Amino acid sequence: MSTAPLKSIPVHLFTGFLGSGKTTLIRRLIEQKPKEERWAVLINEFGQVGIDQAMFEAQDDVIVKGLPGGCLCCQLAFVLQATLVNLLHRHRPDRLIIEPSGLGHPAGLLDMLRGEAFTDVLELRDIVVLLDPARLDDPRAREHETFNDQLAMADAVALTMTDRVTPEQIIGARHHAEALWPPKKWVAQAPHGELPISLLLESGRHRPADVSDVPNEHHDALRDSARQVVVLDDFSQVVPKPGQPRQESARALGYDTLGWRWSPHDVFDLDRLTQALDRLPSKLRVKGVLHTDAGWKLYNRGSGTASLAACAWRRDSRLELIGEEANMPPPVEVLEALQACRLAPADKDGTLP
Repeated sequence: MSTAPLKSIPVHLFTGFLGSGKTTLIRRLIEQKPKEERWAVLINEFGQVGIDQAMFEAQDDVIVKGLPGGCLCCQLAFVLQATLVNLLHRHRPDRLIIEPSGLGHPAGLLDMLRGEAFTDVLELRDIVVLLDPARLDDPRAREHETFNDQLAMADAVALTMTDRVTPEQIIGARHHAEALWPPKKWVAQAPHGELPISLLLESGRHRPADVSDVPNEHHDALRDSARQVVVLDDFSQVVPKPGQPRQESARALGYDTLGWRWSPHDVFDLDRLTQALDRLPSKLRVKGVLHTDAGWKLYNRGSGTASLAACAWRRDSRLELIGEEANMPPPVEVLEALQACRLAPADKDGTLP
């Protein structure tokens, strides 16, 4: 392994509110990755379980590291720098991609990337914010400080979910993005997460914007960060026994998270499972990787629209709900409905297809 000093590694941040399609877009970019490059991808999830990292198939030239359990700029601030240093020195990537939580404020993360530990090591490129046009129809989102700061601090805007909205919503989103200050370098549509790789490879240096400091709610979460990491490590390392899912929940930044992990030998009836998930409140962000009688499936629901796809993950079944407290159903009722979707032992052969 090379011992040459790490120098000027391009760093790309993809920000965006909950359910804006960040993970999907990064997966599509990986599909276009130059063969000669090795990429490292650092994914931060607000939820405790860690779903997004399970969406990536293992490959030698793309290293994916998940950091679930809170926001990079506050709750995970004490572990982020050490994690990043280890990732860079162990794998020596040609390019680094970071996906902060949808509730994460970019300011704290930018301060760390510009800090002394990464002087001359990292070169921050254009920050791309993902914007779902339908989100602009929600007054609560348009008034959310982090939502607006994500847009203001970005160098460019990718309009996602454009295959799910009306032409009028796309036009409105483009006008909104083009009216932002400072002006964006580009505004592009990314239907199904498709974005030209040239926008990444030919990106320039990040252009700092005049944005207010990290909101007070993030400072409050920072005080609890050490406790949060202990809970996450304990939860993530225990393998659930068949029929005995592990549950974890948290509350921060005005949102609740509720998640479970099942043994890989627990198999769900896909029809019953999708019906149970569809009955959950429409304002919840719901995502999971689940072992079903139709194979391993990735379930993803944002802005009330759900999708189902095949998944290469085999380690365990995982499900996460994220939403405001008023929209979160009682955990006992949700778990009871999910457990009722599992197949009895006689209905499955116990293998891991």
